Amino acid sequence: MKKTLYKSRKGRFLFGVCGGLAEYFDVDPTLIRILTAALCTTGTGLLLYIVAAVVMPERVE
Repeated sequence: MKKTLYKSRKGRFLFGVCGGLAEYFDVDPTLIRILTAALCTTGTGLLLYIVAAVVMPERVE
């Protein structure tokens, strides 16, 4: 089955971006959230998170 990147519904904290990335890469969502927080200390990381929140589709179950 083809892997597709979706925003998570069950691992959602704000928009589900970190939970969706964690499901896609099969890692712990906390690790992705820590990496995202570290990247958000720069303006680029925050911009990438906002773009991902807008662009990534919701998972339809």
